[in-house]
Amino acid sequence: MHSTMFRTLRTTPTSTSDLSSLRPLGSSFHSRNKHRIVTAIPCVGFSRSRLSISCSVRFRPCIDIHKGKVKQIVGSTIQDLKEDGSAPVTNFESDKSAAEFANLYKEDGLTGGHVIMIGADPLSNSAAIEALHAYPGGLQIGGGINSDNSLSYIEEGASHVIVTSYVFKNGQMDLERLKDLVRVVGKQRLVLDLSCRKKEGKYAIVTDRWQKFTDVYLDGKILDFLAKYADEFLVHGVDVEGKKLGIDEELVALLGKHSPIPVTYAGGVTVMADLERIKVAGMGRVDVTVGSALDIFGGNMAYMDVVAWHSQQEAFTV
Repeated sequence: MHSTMFRTLRTTPTSTSDLSSLRPLGSSFHSRNKHRIVTAIPCVGFSRSRLSISCSVRFRPCIDIHKGKVKQIVGSTIQDLKEDGSAPVTNFESDKSAAEFANLYKEDGLTGGHVIMIGADPLSNSAAIEALHAYPGGLQIGGGINSDNSLSYIEEGASHVIVTSYVFKNGQMDLERLKDLVRVVGKQRLVLDLSCRKKEGKYAIVTDRWQKFTDVYLDGKILDFLAKYADEFLVHGVDVEGKKLGIDEELVALLGKHSPIPVTYAGGVTVMADLERIKVAGMGRVDVTVGSALDIFGGNMAYMDVVAWHSQQEAFTV
């Protein structure tokens, strides 16, 4: 179906062609939804308190911004500026603005995407706000969020703010800061980024550009506790993120089994089959973000194929 209905974007790792080429030929995105094949798996083994969670898997788009440009960066290589001038490993840099990507996601009806400011520089902040203005209510924003600035991003059009380092400070969870954020923006507008790395066989939450390990480990108990303060979780599998090495199925399974609120996994998606692996490993309860692997970001996965897959999953909800 995809080869005849959609234009597939092919790019080099340094640029992207006109995003308008991603529009389906001769029809709108929503017209494609009239004839969908449902392949989602049923929800099983949930406690009664978790039955309200959707059992379909959604594709969550992303816009990563570094120094004002839309980029795909290997997250584990992002560090504070060093004397030797070392830079993070960049998989892709687009000549299209963050607002153009936001418009693309808006036209395709994709909600709950993530705008991440990699660095707190003015150029990245301006680009992020332009994206929020282009798709008000359709995007979440993270990067340097705290209790002082969080509400301003909601007022600029973000549906949620995404927070990690402000809450998990100096290797520990600062519960007072978390409560402050909830007082300012409300639980329903807060996403906790619980991105993690393996340490001694367990998944430890990492902060400060994913360089510092905290003493907080992901398990059912901590997810239940943090769910009292957040509307969603976002979890990058940092060990595989940006490397196109395949997903961390063990982490996805943990999230699918234990998260009592919506959760999105990011990291290592390389081929369409990985989306199905996430659906199965996460028991149909874990959404997915795809970055470097997408053709709009210089990869080999057709963006429109992922959008079509997403539309199939939407038919299966509770």
